[in-house]
Formats: sequence, C-alpha cells, structure tokens
Amino acid sequence: MHLSHSFYRTLKEIPKDAQIPSHQLMFRAGMIQQLASGIYSYLPLALRSIRKIEDIIREELNTRGCEEVLMPAVLPAELWKESGRWDIYGDLLLRFKDRKGNDYCMGPTHEEVITDMVRRNLRSWKQLPWNLYQIQGKFRDEFRPRFGLMRGREFIMKDAYSFDVDEEAAKKSYQLMYEAYTAIFKRCGVRFRAVDAASGEIGGDMSHEFQVLASSGEDLILSCNTCDYAANIEKATTPRQVQSQDSTELGALETVDTPGKKTIEDVSAFLGAAPSSFLKSLVYEADSVPVLVLIAGDRDVNESKLQAALGASALRLATDAVVQENIGTLPGYVGPVNLPGDIRILADLSVQGVVNWITGANQPDKHIRNANLERDFKPERFLDIAFAAPGDACPRCESGILEEHRGIEVGQVFYLGTKYSQAMDCSYLDENGKSQPAEMGCYGIGVGRTMAATIEQNHDENGIIWPVPVAPYEAVVLPLQINDDAVSNAAEDIYTGLKDAGIDVVIDDRDERAGFKFKDADLIGYPVQIVLGGRSVSSGKAEVKYRASGEKVEMPLESVVETLRTWITDRRRGDS
Repeated sequence: MHLSHSFYRTLKEIPKDAQIPSHQLMFRAGMIQQLASGIYSYLPLALRSIRKIEDIIREELNTRGCEEVLMPAVLPAELWKESGRWDIYGDLLLRFKDRKGNDYCMGPTHEEVITDMVRRNLRSWKQLPWNLYQIQGKFRDEFRPRFGLMRGREFIMKDAYSFDVDEEAAKKSYQLMYEAYTAIFKRCGVRFRAVDAASGEIGGDMSHEFQVLASSGEDLILSCNTCDYAANIEKATTPRQVQSQDSTELGALETVDTPGKKTIEDVSAFLGAAPSSFLKSLVYEADSVPVLVLIAGDRDVNESKLQAALGASALRLATDAVVQENIGTLPGYVGPVNLPGDIRILADLSVQGVVNWITGANQPDKHIRNANLERDFKPERFLDIAFAAPGDACPRCESGILEEHRGIEVGQVFYLGTKYSQAMDCSYLDENGKSQPAEMGCYGIGVGRTMAATIEQNHDENGIIWPVPVAPYEAVVLPLQINDDAVSNAAEDIYTGLKDAGIDVVIDDRDERAGFKFKDADLIGYPVQIVLGGRSVSSGKAEVKYRASGEKVEMPLESVVETLRTWITDRRRGDS
C-alpha cells in the first residue's frame, strides 16, 4: 500500500468525549469515525487489525473442532418470549415492529437463535458434541455509550455455543473453550488474567472473564499475591469466619437525634464513631418482594451474591416509595429494631459476633445506639453477601492477600446447563430412547473491544505501540526525500521485497516533511519503521526503528528484508 493513494488521514484534535487513550488514539490515527452515539465506522487501519484478531479466533476455534455459522442480526420476539427474556432483558434490547406489526429486536446475543437452530437438527445423542460460533455485529442500546469501542451500542462480537449430552461433557467443552481463549489472547500479544466472574443476564452457574490489565479498565479485579487466584470483584470471595462474641457488656438501647444525617459517613462523623460500628440496613426488592439486608458499615453488599443466595430472577435496591410504604421511613434511617410490617431480614456474616451496633431507628433524623442480635433483632439467616476487598485473605491458598487491579473484559465463558434448552425444548434421545435436554455453554469475545484494549495496554505519549500479531501493518518504509531517485528506488525495492516476503508493509510516499512522517508513523504504531534518507542511501544503509523499544539500528540495504522478515515472523504468534 502506498500512502499517497490510501484512504488515510491523521488528526491533531481529540473529540471532547474521548476520555481514554484508545478512543483518542484511534480517532487521531484515522481508524474510526463516529456515525451516531455509540455507533462507529471502521476505517481501513482498524478493519485490518480486527480481521487479524478474527483470523486468530478462527484458527484457534477451528483447531478445536468448532464450526462457523452466521445467524441473522434481526431476531423475532417469539424466540425471546419462549426463553422468557423478552420482558426481563430491559432497555438494552432495541425493539421494533415490521410492516405486519410483528415484534423484532436487534440481536444483542444469540442464545435463543442458536438453540432454535440446533433443536431443528438435533435428534440423537450420537450427534453431540457440537460447538458452533459466529463473528457478527451486535446491538445493545446502552444508556450511556462511552469510551469509544469499549462501550458502544453496535459492536463486533464472536459468540460460540456448545451442546453436549450431560454436565460432565459440557464442562469438558467449557474447559476446551477456556484453553482456546487463553491461546487467543496470548497470540494477540496482550497481558491478561482469566478471572472468576458472575454470569449476569446470560445465566448459568459457572463463568470466567478474560481481562486485559490496564489502568483505564472499568472492571475491578482482585488477585492473590501468592497463588494464581483471580476474580472479578463481583465474584471474589474471602475466608469469612464468624467473629467470636464481643466481651463488651450489652448497652441499653438509646435513640439519638441525627438531623439530616443519612449516610454512614455523615452519621459516623456526627456521632464520632467508626463506620465498622454501624449496622447498614438496606431494603431490596427480590422478584418485587421487599427484604431487609444487614451488613457491617465498612462493608458493601455484593448484589450478585445476594441475588444468587435468594434465588431471585431480578434484584434491585428498593425505591424511596417502596421503603416508605413497607417501613414508614426513608433510606438512611432504616434499621432492624422494632421493624414495622412483615419483612424478611437477612444478614451478612459480618453482623455476627459484634455487639452494640449503631443503626437506623425507622424514624426520620434518628438513629439507635446499642442494637444487639437476639435481644433487639433476629435475622432469618446469615449469608456471605459482602464484597471481598483488597487486603482480605485469599480464598484459595488462605496465606496470600488479595490485591486490586483494573481490567478490561474482552471475553467471557459461561456454563449454561439447561437454562435455554429446557425452556425451548432443545433435546435429544439418549441411548435408552429417552428425551434429554442438551447441556449448553456459551462463549463471547468482543473483537473491537480486544483491539481497543490492546491499545489501552500498548501506547505512549506519541501514539500506539502495536503487538505484531494484531498490527494493521507490520512495517512502514519511510523515504525522506521522495523526489530523490536514489532514495525513492531504494525505498521501492525494500517495500517490494518485504511484500514479496509476506510482510504487511506500507510505503509512505507522500511528499511531506520528515518530521511529519515520523509523527504519523509513531501515532499509527507500526512495529517497524525503515527510514531512508539521501545520506544513508548513498552509504548503502537504512535506519530501522523498533517502535516498542525505541531502538534504532543501522543496517545494510541488502540485509533489511531478510532481517525484518525473520524478526516479524518470530513475533507473529504473540505467545512465542
């Protein structure tokens, strides 16, 4: 590719809403253009990187016996109603009607469609296992699209689905995909961690996220400083032992005025007491039924754990109106003592073994001192429903300490069980002729997000630093005096030689200043820059700059092609 004829333009300005490096750099490097909020066009450089990521995905999945399909992007409501998700998926689902008045949505994920596809073809246990995947555009109507390709509304995703005869076989498929994902992200050249994760809207009871480590990441990860344990904070656990009963004498209940003080921080400062001495009382709606949740004031409720413990299909913090209706006060003054109405009380393990709590009095502007278990309130049961935190003990080795990292989720694997196959009657006849629901797993990779996460992890103040396996182009030839025949001919020879050697190479044959070309080359992030000037060519040499290290090496013109062919080939797999 000659840049003088390419669809190519770098920019100096940065969009006001570009808050993270990948969004800024992709815009400046001419990789993406915004069409509407959260909707982007992929220009040639971005698409070349995306295609390389897709090729890596296909190679690793095909090697493991997966087969590629392509499903429609427009999905009929009937399938979503059959699975039960049409009404519960929420505003992320872009719904519309066709000219006949039938309901449809733009596909945000394809569990229903693949289950329908398989049930039309599945008859016998002998046909399984199957693992089908696609690479396709999705649409989720995000409330607040942000961070460029990180949180867009339209995006490219690889989604795969496995079908097996039983749980044991399904978990083998899950492990196979876990290993495939590990290989994929290694080959992409990124530093990542596979972490335990919550299943969220997809469902299932086992899931791992693949997180690219980056300071700009939206996700909080806790990992052990001793062993290989790592988990998303929503799923992270820590050994929790019930504290022994505090020997402090039980104090008498006392109601105190706390005018306008609703939060733990405000009441703590007002009363001069530590947050850990407060009993935080939160009202949730679990499948629309109110429940009071108690937890130590220095801990936070992990809603994923709470929802799982309650077996609830939906969980949300109760509105002020719901709290007022059921308890007679507003959030901030709720407590378990003399609780009005018939409401369940659940408590985190942090509530046990502590005496003389400070808690809400169920009256505006008032709190209670010296609230105690059994004497003053009695939860229905105690649960581990708190977030783990940095400094907690590791749940796996128990000798290590959990440390905090930021990560960008680029992939996730789920074991679904029979959640969709039972709801949609996707079954097979077993060896005894009995009908059985297929055991399922699903596996997603955000392709565009993987490209963006790579940039988040690999950049400096001058621009992108591409790992070779996913670089749009692996090398750029930079003739500094394009009108000098000797320089131009030498550049064309090296460009042609690299191209013939199978290297993805461009030549910057634009009639621009040397500084302009250098800045563009650093901004776009070509792994290798071959610089040719009148003085170097006259001495039979070229200067080669390696973008990642900044190292500059002078080498004979005749050895450039073979040296760089070897260097690039050795780095193409990313895991080498």
